[in-house]
Amino acid sequence: MLDTDLRNRADIEQMLTAFYQKAFADEQIGYFFTEVVPLDLKTHLPVITDFWEAVIFNTQGYRKNVMEIHRQISEKSSINKKHLDRWVHLFVTTVDGMFAGKKAELIKQRAVSIATLMNIKIASDKTSKL
Repeated sequence: MLDTDLRNRADIEQMLTAFYQKAFADEQIGYFFTEVVPLDLKTHLPVITDFWEAVIFNTQGYRKNVMEIHRQISEKSSINKKHLDRWVHLFVTTVDGMFAGKKAELIKQRAVSIATLMNIKIASDKTSKL
């Protein structure tokens, strides 16, 4: 049983690095990261760490609109519930494999909430364009 919770930015970055290794290689969603909008982790990792640090530790470093970014990605290659469910699965299993505690539970809960909201917003955008 893991007994280390997410304590700081370094822990989030470590978890995200492990997550992106899985996500890039994943058959269902990997192409979003490698083909649709090829991510350079050296550039992306500090930004996405800012996001999750703000979500978990209430810091003020993240300044972008995560929903708008993903809406634009979905215009290039449609993001649907199946993709978001797979993202959540990879994210949650990565956290579970590395951390346990209140902050680990919080980051998993927030990931589910964000994916749910993203699915609603992206589906709504598609419907409004019909």
